[in-house]
Amino acid sequence: MKLKIGQNIKTLRKAREVTQEDLAEMLGVSCQSVSRWELGTCYPDMELLPVMAAFFEVSVDDLLGTDNAREEAAVKDYLDRFQLAISCGKIDECIEIARAGVVEFPGNFALQNKLMYALFVSGDDTGNIPNWKENMEKYDREIVSLGEKIIRFCPDQEIRLEATARLAFQHCEMGRKKEGRAIYETLPTHDSYRERHIWWALEEEEKPAFLLEEVERTYRDLDSMIWLLGSSGVLPAADAIRVFEKIEALEELMYDGARPKNGWGDAKLPFKKACLYAKLGESEKAMGCLWESARAAKAFDTRPEEQRYRTLLMGEQVERRVDFETADTRPLAEILRDSWLADSALDNLRKETAFCELMEYLG
Repeated sequence: MKLKIGQNIKTLRKAREVTQEDLAEMLGVSCQSVSRWELGTCYPDMELLPVMAAFFEVSVDDLLGTDNAREEAAVKDYLDRFQLAISCGKIDECIEIARAGVVEFPGNFALQNKLMYALFVSGDDTGNIPNWKENMEKYDREIVSLGEKIIRFCPDQEIRLEATARLAFQHCEMGRKKEGRAIYETLPTHDSYRERHIWWALEEEEKPAFLLEEVERTYRDLDSMIWLLGSSGVLPAADAIRVFEKIEALEELMYDGARPKNGWGDAKLPFKKACLYAKLGESEKAMGCLWESARAAKAFDTRPEEQRYRTLLMGEQVERRVDFETADTRPLAEILRDSWLADSALDNLRKETAFCELMEYLG
């Protein structure tokens, strides 16, 4: 059996931000010895293993890499529990789970990335986290430290790029837009990403699945950009409404009417349109959109654990409740009633009978 101790020593050392010289001095060996271990040309003496394991806070088995199956199973359990918690908006629990995972497996970048994510989400002001502002300040340094560590040492490109984007976002959120912009500029351009070019290397049997996945990814990117155009306030209200109508038309084209209207966006989009109609003084249309939003919110709260459907352009789609990520523990109908409907754009509607009936419908 080939041991992975050299690779593990290197990963753990970099995760702790320890140089080869520092580790060599701590163990009482030469720097060249540490270098040879990490290159895999030789192994450290057996008596050094417990010392290194204690220093890196891992077991000797983990250091040797002889129990990868156990680690993979344990890491998967941490990630599964994390996903379940964040699907319910339990961000403090997410932090606890990810932190425990990092303590047990300090060299695992997937867990470090989840910890960074949870700390970042704890500062989300759109959920019902009472101390979100305090969290932004409290966790800022740790988020930056985790992001920089992942960028420097993580061999997994997907994790590294995700952490890069989040680190840039963190700087922007904390008012450091110059630093954030500089980090964003290091990300690959749209013209250089893998999926844009790998087509020429695919085997024939790989192409159908690849095309369906890429059509879906491209659609979601386009949908996101159109949403930003409509919701960012850069357009007059009438034009923004037309933009949202384009989103609805595009969805019909992509989904063939097969997707159930029980998604978060099915409630948010008509709500956005309602606010715009209210600003234009079109109360009847605004109320119609609010009722559409309310019905979608109720459907979202009662959606099944899993739903499947098929579309021509994207193939089979699977949506699971556990995959939805939120910083709010409340049902969506309650969020709509207590948070969204507090928008000042709707002030002129509040005394209308239809608005009062809507509030009663939402509970």
